[in-house]
Amino acid sequence: MALVTTAEVCDANPQLILSGELRALQPIFQIYGRRQVFSGPIVTLKVFEDNVLVREFLEEKGNGRVLVVDGGASLRCAILGGNPVVQAQNNGWAGIVVNGCIRDVDEINGCDIGVRALASHPMKANKKGMGEKHVPINIAGTRICDGEWLYADTDGILITRTELSV
Repeated sequence: MALVTTAEVCDANPQLILSGELRALQPIFQIYGRRQVFSGPIVTLKVFEDNVLVREFLEEKGNGRVLVVDGGASLRCAILGGNPVVQAQNNGWAGIVVNGCIRDVDEINGCDIGVRALASHPMKANKKGMGEKHVPINIAGTRICDGEWLYADTDGILITRTELSV
């Protein structure tokens, strides 16, 4: 989505919005990382106050994908920190969206990757390895499925069933 903004995509595709093919997440996420604009195919993960599976995913090659984590909107601890984000950057992930908290904000803001999260929190997550991979999740008023596409910029985050041809 090189020079086309999420707002322009919405303006040009009212029929996709009406059909539900194009959905916008509610504007609840803070912007972190140096890459404010990012997009890619989605990998979903559902966890609660546990970051083992988050770290495992980000250790894999990203190939331009976006990890979307439903952290249950918990504001009690961070499920993503600086080390996994550096690893994600080095492994070729386009971005990470966390329905929960992150920490190590200064380190994350130095990384060339897009990160969205509800807030920052200094406490670390549990390490039990509990969660579900590649499952449909519901965050920010939107159902998101593994393999859909995410487009993010400073105006917001869009989800589509297939890659947009813009």
